[in-house]
Amino acid sequence: MDNVGDGSRWIAHRTGRTIAVLTGVGVCVAAMGIAPPAGGDPPDPPGLQYQEFYTPSDPLPPGQPGDLIRTEPSRLVLEPTGQLGAFVATGIRIMYRSTDARGNPVPVTGTYFEPDNPWPGTGPRPLISFAVGTYGQGDQCAPSRLFNQGIHFSSGLDITVGYEESFIATMVARGFAVVVTDYQGLGTPGVHTYGNRVAQGHAVLDAARAAQRLPGTSADPQGSVAFWGYSQGGAAVASAAELAPSYAPELNVVGIYSGAPAADLTELAPFFDGSGGVGFVGYLLNGMIAAYPETEPAIRDTLTIYGKDLLDKTLNQCFVETMLTYGFHHLQEYFTRDPGQAISEEPLKGLIDLQRIGRDKPNAPVFIDSNRYDSVAPWTVANQLGRDWCAQNADVQFWTNEQPPFLNKTGSNHNLTYFVDGERGLQWIADRFNGLPTTPNCGDF
Repeated sequence: MDNVGDGSRWIAHRTGRTIAVLTGVGVCVAAMGIAPPAGGDPPDPPGLQYQEFYTPSDPLPPGQPGDLIRTEPSRLVLEPTGQLGAFVATGIRIMYRSTDARGNPVPVTGTYFEPDNPWPGTGPRPLISFAVGTYGQGDQCAPSRLFNQGIHFSSGLDITVGYEESFIATMVARGFAVVVTDYQGLGTPGVHTYGNRVAQGHAVLDAARAAQRLPGTSADPQGSVAFWGYSQGGAAVASAAELAPSYAPELNVVGIYSGAPAADLTELAPFFDGSGGVGFVGYLLNGMIAAYPETEPAIRDTLTIYGKDLLDKTLNQCFVETMLTYGFHHLQEYFTRDPGQAISEEPLKGLIDLQRIGRDKPNAPVFIDSNRYDSVAPWTVANQLGRDWCAQNADVQFWTNEQPPFLNKTGSNHNLTYFVDGERGLQWIADRFNGLPTTPNCGDF
């Protein structure tokens, strides 16, 4: 594509501004020592009231997975400039039917981006189903809300930004239609089932279905679809690739970009311990309890009073507040016994095993991207996922980013790899839509 180089620099420029704003505001807020609001999700900012749209009817209207429940225009703001229209697209907020980990219908929200620019490639306009990384567990963290705000702030430490907006802006500028899921429980009633393999995979697949069923757009109802995700999103799209043959066989999936997928949660404890993102363990445990509520007493029995406080507080936090509050603590503070022992015993052992990705063959070519020294989603886990899929004769290209370790407990190797390799991944996706041959490297990684 003609503007590949410019797009890469544009992503890097926007990313730098985003990180600078996020870091500066976060440090200032932390220095003020203002306490976050007690209990419940923080209120919506004035003039941006969401409750009516995000509260579904009970029971849900009849329908099938991917059916639209409601839609409305979405006022797009590209952070941190606050400029309207910087996405070069029209936004539509959607609520659609999906399926939770136990086969029950659930409402999920998201945003569809209808590009202003034409698709310059071959065939009709293609669709990317975009699975976001970690934003948090409070409803205010939902990406479909952040697209309207640029930067979210209510009070105290409740501040966050849509750090992936530059990727989406670049995609729509190049003519891709994009749909971004919020996942189950993020924005809508209930708890976000963070890290749940089935619920997240279904949300990605049903977002693609919903986008193709939207009236009055250029998305082809039978057109080509690709999945894109990094970190939490990388695991979500990897799961979607495995679930698609049985759950959504009608989707014409041509490729999957899976960055830093945490495909085996049993390997993550030593990496999270003492890191900036250690508080995300609260999201994961809350997500397990939400999906399997009968396990709550047993899970809480494995936790100290500090672990139980972690569960209760992170339930309504976005990632910035969680990192500023719990960052660089050790897991031992939160568990009544050695954390490695706790996850090797029930109920956590069985629950974590349910989230393992790599047991089923993906339904399309996959590009896996991982940094060799990733301290959040380890390279060995991503590499094993590629090997598991190669053993099933899947079409896999595995790419290792060799950035050396740098302030690794801050997650820098994990985060920077996304932005450094984003252009490579986006070009790989464009090649799949244009019908170019793949270059799998099974046996070479």
